[in-house]
Amino acid sequence: MQLIKTISFSILSALLGALFLYSAYSKLFPIQTFEYTLVEFVHMPWWLAALSSRILVGLEAALGTLLVFNLFGGEKWVLKLSLLILAMFSIYLLYLWVSVGNNVNCGCFGDAIWMSPSSSLLKNAAMIIILVLLHKYHSGISKKWAKYVSIIGLVIITTVPLFVFPIPGTKPSFLNEDKYELDLSALYESDKRPEPEIELRKGKHIIAFMSLTCPHCKMAALKMQLMHRDNPDISMFFVLNGDSVDLKPFWEKTNAEEIPHTMLLGRDFVELSGLSLPAIYWINDGWVEARSTYINMNQGEIEKWLEDKKQ
Repeated sequence: MQLIKTISFSILSALLGALFLYSAYSKLFPIQTFEYTLVEFVHMPWWLAALSSRILVGLEAALGTLLVFNLFGGEKWVLKLSLLILAMFSIYLLYLWVSVGNNVNCGCFGDAIWMSPSSSLLKNAAMIIILVLLHKYHSGISKKWAKYVSIIGLVIITTVPLFVFPIPGTKPSFLNEDKYELDLSALYESDKRPEPEIELRKGKHIIAFMSLTCPHCKMAALKMQLMHRDNPDISMFFVLNGDSVDLKPFWEKTNAEEIPHTMLLGRDFVELSGLSLPAIYWINDGWVEARSTYINMNQGEIEKWLEDKKQ
């Protein structure tokens, strides 16, 4: 009977660990989605969101690995830490539910599985019950060496995402002598669409050329709307390419419809954007002074550039 009990709880611990591991894995591709969730809903600064997202994913993976192998550490600290993490996530979910509502993806499984705050709270409650049962009835591997392995494993696995997914630099590619003029007249010369309400050929603007079906373009638009929401004084503009039926899914994914935009098709779009999308240009009086990717695009650097009258 004792053997059956031990085997049953060992399997239960392994299954719970596998869920932790999948949760960590689902947040990694791309990890920027988790970063932006922390910025949008937890209101973390960009640098802290980049750091926290990697550490939290690493911690989830570490706890999951230890649970799979039934390594609970001295005084079962692995189970206690897992309970603490789930409690923290549950507090976040309650805040999200109250502040935003239940019709939102909490991000617990990244983009892999859409989960509302209420559904995720039920999941967490079930996981907490299992952890309490494991803490009360299961010792795991209680060898002396297991105590050291659990600590070393936690430290190593937690830090792995910081090296595999290093935090990118925040400097754009300033073109200096190679800056060039971008002929934006195509945006103002068509009777088929309204002209941009702002004069993009004068002043400083961040202009992003994006395809409606490009996943990286959607990530860029999501990040830009978060920046624009935090600082509406940043002049941003989208030049979009694609079928009009793809507009609604694009806005649903990015929540960026408030940013001024226009559609541009065919050769006119390609001549301005190039072949690599999204193309994000820092434009000053019609001249491209810098380019950035959605990964290294940094709000602080943009604000500094906007304030620099010498640029």
